[in-house]
Amino acid sequence: MSMAFLISLGAFLLLGAIGMPIAIAAFAGSIAYMFMSGQDVGLVAEQALNGLFNSYVLLAVPLFILAANFMNAGTISDRLLTFCIAIVGRFRGGLAHVNVLASVIFSGMSGSAIADAAGIGRVIIELMTRDNRYPGGYAAALTAASSVIGPIIPPSIPMILYALISGTSIGYLFLAGIVPGLFMALVLMVLNVIVARKRDFKRDEVVPLRKIPRLTMRAFPALMLPVILLYGIYGGVTTPTEAAAIAAIYALVLAGLFYRSVSWKDFYALVLDGAKSTSVVGLIIASALVLNYLVASENIPALVADSLSATQMSPLMFLLMINLIILVLGCLFDATTLLLIVVPLFLPTASMLGIDLVHFGVVITINIMIGLITPPYGILLFVLNGVTGIPLRDIIREIWPFVFALLGALIVLVLIPDMVLWLPRMFGYVG
Repeated sequence: MSMAFLISLGAFLLLGAIGMPIAIAAFAGSIAYMFMSGQDVGLVAEQALNGLFNSYVLLAVPLFILAANFMNAGTISDRLLTFCIAIVGRFRGGLAHVNVLASVIFSGMSGSAIADAAGIGRVIIELMTRDNRYPGGYAAALTAASSVIGPIIPPSIPMILYALISGTSIGYLFLAGIVPGLFMALVLMVLNVIVARKRDFKRDEVVPLRKIPRLTMRAFPALMLPVILLYGIYGGVTTPTEAAAIAAIYALVLAGLFYRSVSWKDFYALVLDGAKSTSVVGLIIASALVLNYLVASENIPALVADSLSATQMSPLMFLLMINLIILVLGCLFDATTLLLIVVPLFLPTASMLGIDLVHFGVVITINIMIGLITPPYGILLFVLNGVTGIPLRDIIREIWPFVFALLGALIVLVLIPDMVLWLPRMFGYVG
């Protein structure tokens, strides 16, 4: 690595450590590199803009954000929660099971862990803590853990970003996330059963079976969104980006016309909020694209690949090592930064070792999502603390069993690639 790159990397890490937004720190480090290496500073803007404008797949990101905003609005979340309560609320720890099931369903609409936690997660926490049925810290910790499923079951914004850097098919990545997402939900539900019995949580009010068909019909239009989305992509009707546009339009029609829960004033606020969220993500992506140009200029991915190949590391050891690195970094950096800046360094080595890049992408995405609930950074913990007022120390005290349970699920998925690749292979994937 050249001295110019080391200085720019140091500037990036230093500025990030003192609290400067990651995107601004990355741009500052990139500009420093251009000055030191004698290149045109205008390359920073050129690389950022070319990367954004030439990537059709990135259009899916703001569209999925909009779809999530529309689905979070009005009565849609309430209808989905009522449906979940009718299905699994009858068991011990029922509302906690509802929490997990609601995340599974809503993950098919949002693709974002934060949207899941701040939207439907906030509502279920209020239900769980009402009349002291569940401790606030436990309710928030479970919500954070279940929200991790959001970006695993399609659609998934992190997987779109991974497809951008790896060149893998978004459709196959989406398919590969379904079984792992359901497996993670099962792990959380089993853990909840154990905790509910140990701590003797009260049984929740049981919804009579005769009411389930009516409640299902009330939620049916909202439940159809993931079906429409998946059929469009895997039926060959739409590209993932076109499917995202259809999802946003369907969510708007559902919220505004069918359920009449979104007014013109609400529409303006939701679109504005979506634009703000998109601008934040877009700025991070743009800065990451510039950093990737610097990394490629220094030939660092090839150097990393050569160094690791010299150790004659097995594919399994490589996967375990990378997961450990990403897990540690996930406690300090946000998901987008890790996906766009750190993960590309290891893709050439993964390919060289014969590791399937779809399997690699899914397990890395899950790992990064676990970082969202791991202290000290754990952005989902701060989000839930902000929207519910539950003390952060209570959430952190309760989060550890869920972190270890999800890490156990991650290890299983690393050791058994067929759990990830079975469904894509059913649809013709040959990797």
